[in-house]
Amino acid sequence: MSRVIRPRAFGGPEVLEVVEIDTPEPGPDEVVVRVRAAGVNPLDWKLYSGAFHDVDDDEKEEAGLTETLPALGMDAAGTVIAVGSSVEGTAVGDDVIVYPAHAAYADHVVAPVASLIPKPAALGWAEAGSLMLAGLTAAHTLAATGLVARETVLVHGGAGGVGLMAVQLARQLGARVIATASARHHELLRELGAIPVEYGAGLADRVRGVAPDGIDAAIDTVGTDEALDVSLALVADPARIASITGSDRRHGTGIKLLGYGPGQDAGTAYRLSFRERLAELAASGQVRVVVAKTFPLSDAAAAHAFGQAGTGTGTGKIVLVP
Repeated sequence: MSRVIRPRAFGGPEVLEVVEIDTPEPGPDEVVVRVRAAGVNPLDWKLYSGAFHDVDDDEKEEAGLTETLPALGMDAAGTVIAVGSSVEGTAVGDDVIVYPAHAAYADHVVAPVASLIPKPAALGWAEAGSLMLAGLTAAHTLAATGLVARETVLVHGGAGGVGLMAVQLARQLGARVIATASARHHELLRELGAIPVEYGAGLADRVRGVAPDGIDAAIDTVGTDEALDVSLALVADPARIASITGSDRRHGTGIKLLGYGPGQDAGTAYRLSFRERLAELAASGQVRVVVAKTFPLSDAAAAHAFGQAGTGTGTGKIVLVP
């Protein structure tokens, strides 16, 4: 038998329940992975809360919307326990990262072999299982803005899951990074090579104060009016602003909208192409996966409540450990 976490209805974390099913079997081009860690992402609770925006029909599977009530868990790492008849190059016992995953809040996840990359031995399970969605989203934002070495980028929400990755990947490119965050996260951002500034009234002036030569690009991971307005005020070319969330005010501004919704760029091909490089950077310590807290699989509801609480819960990834 195998446990899986499913929402029994749309709502808050209280709708999540543990369901026992038969241990899955792989199709010809699939593998079954014993999950050692599954990343928790804000996208997960947006899906079953009913708050998620419209999704293009051809992006529904990528966004986890293949069922009336969504399957949860798009990030995972574990050990292969069964392979399909047509699978080559992957064997039982291989430690792997699974992305994109489908229904990874489980003891076992079935995935096409194309969703696997080898897990570097130097990368811990919690880090490996929570790396990809946030890390690849961050990489996509940098690619969308065309950021290069010696440029200055403003990252809104620098202490969030995607923000932390964007800060570090931008530094790997050789860029100068200004990151917004509450004061309690400034020390961490300095450790990662960013110049932190506190968000709130007067943000544009504070950014100008630490970047007198200007801002070349901006990444919005928070979706607030402030992030949008400050980015448009400070970046000369709106096409060098990338946003992964926010209101309809973004439409028509000329900024890059990234995601699964109408008029947005999901960046699927680019994200898949960057998986192994991201794993290498994390395994070598060039990119740090900050883990805020781990929870047993059966405590998925508590993990989501922790994540939604936001203020006071620390920063970094939340991880389920079956």
